[in-house]
Amino acid sequence: MSNKFDIVIDNGRVMDPETMYDVVSNVGIKDGRIAVITREKISGKETIDATGHVVAPGFIDTHFHYPRPMGYKLALRDGRTSIMDLEFGTLGTYMDQWYKDREETTQVNYGAASCHELARSLVLDGATANDAPEAVKTRGAGNGWSTKQVDLEEGNKILQVIDEGLQAGGLGIGSTLAYMRDGVSAREVFELQKLAGLYGRQTGFHFRYTPGTEAMEVNGIQEMLANAAALGAPALACHFNNPGYNLVHELLIRMRARGMNVWGEVYPYRAGSTAINAVFLEPEYWVKKMGYKYEETLQDVLTGEWYTQQTREEMLKKEPVRLVIIYKMPESAIIDWLRMRGVSIASDTMPILADWVTWDTPYEDLPNSHPRGAASYAKTLRLGRENDIPLMQNLAQLSYNSAKPLGDMGLKAMQERGRMQVGKIADITVFDPKTVTDNATYAKGTLPSTGIPYVVVNGTIVVKDSQVLKDVNPGQPIRFEPEARGRFELLSVEAWKLIYTVSSVDPGGTEPYGVHGIDCC
Repeated sequence: MSNKFDIVIDNGRVMDPETMYDVVSNVGIKDGRIAVITREKISGKETIDATGHVVAPGFIDTHFHYPRPMGYKLALRDGRTSIMDLEFGTLGTYMDQWYKDREETTQVNYGAASCHELARSLVLDGATANDAPEAVKTRGAGNGWSTKQVDLEEGNKILQVIDEGLQAGGLGIGSTLAYMRDGVSAREVFELQKLAGLYGRQTGFHFRYTPGTEAMEVNGIQEMLANAAALGAPALACHFNNPGYNLVHELLIRMRARGMNVWGEVYPYRAGSTAINAVFLEPEYWVKKMGYKYEETLQDVLTGEWYTQQTREEMLKKEPVRLVIIYKMPESAIIDWLRMRGVSIASDTMPILADWVTWDTPYEDLPNSHPRGAASYAKTLRLGRENDIPLMQNLAQLSYNSAKPLGDMGLKAMQERGRMQVGKIADITVFDPKTVTDNATYAKGTLPSTGIPYVVVNGTIVVKDSQVLKDVNPGQPIRFEPEARGRFELLSVEAWKLIYTVSSVDPGGTEPYGVHGIDCC
């Protein structure tokens, strides 16, 4: 072929998880898209020699709480090309501005859901934050967002704030429900999923009772799945890598087999990370109910010191949102998760809360953070290699398994990504399957991954020879088209009190269940 391409990737093992294509081929990129995949010789303005390397769809992360230049830079070194926050997200009233802030200044593709927690903070505490790195403002300003069960008027206001984000093109609703276990009623959860369903979009939950026991974890996700089934609405189970994960996985598979768009994600670490004032870290729950010891499970992110009940209480008074690492699963469970078909990998990247950090800050000088932010994707590939997990399965977990359900929601940006196919957008990650590895640890969680020499975003090389190129910003918004008006309609007293009257169009309805109101049954 004599075509002149913008970029040619020569002699790499091209792998596509959707079609199972797995052939040493040459890839020609033109105008931001994959123009050809061929075994014939082609030429281009720039050539990448991928001999001995895998040429894969750019990795997709749907659970990312550090949407800042350094966060994106670390993600690129880990092979990620599309970054979304579907669990926390951004304040609905700020959604349009959030996207505008990143236009032509972002190295990866970017997107966010409309945030449940921040809507509650705004309505119940009068406190405002725009996204996850700013949540220290709201979590330190009051606890209504976490503990208050809302009345009809407050509930409608919260849903209106969330709806503004959906109207502006947000990717669904994100809810940190486990942090609000005493405040959010079952009705409120149902109405969240109903609202997202009006747009055909997912609700992503840090679901109720997480972390918890095997029974509690599964019960928490069953709430979400029951609502999804009743509403015909998509749903995402965020980081279900906790007790009960095997049953959760089976539930998701069986529901998908029945045509429901539900899926789940995990990160490949036995420990999680959160703020020290998380409700589930209170001694009545963490120690008395769950049986954990702070000295063995709760570690300071910055100092590495282990907390006691006394030192935790002291830190709560000084810095209530200080980040900690919580150990909750055996190391062996990680391999179980990576063997599960259909699961997605997502990092749950935590923000680095230091204003002095810039794009140029050396990796080794960054304040410590959970290593999942820098290394989840390379670690998945390393563990897959070491444990004989099929590489194609790992690649699906890193890309296609997130793109497919989001694309099925009608999100065009994900219908065109997560695949190595002619005509698709050229988001591509090139890595050495023999050497790709994670370097970040719990002690030093910001060391970049290695063995990923090239990353292409929208047909532009952003990582070259394992270095992120400065001021190269081809990232595009992952977003639905904004709408002229929202779809939410104010709830009535009857709806909020769970009074439901069967209508003439209700499928299978034979009795007016709602006439007795909440005293029924």
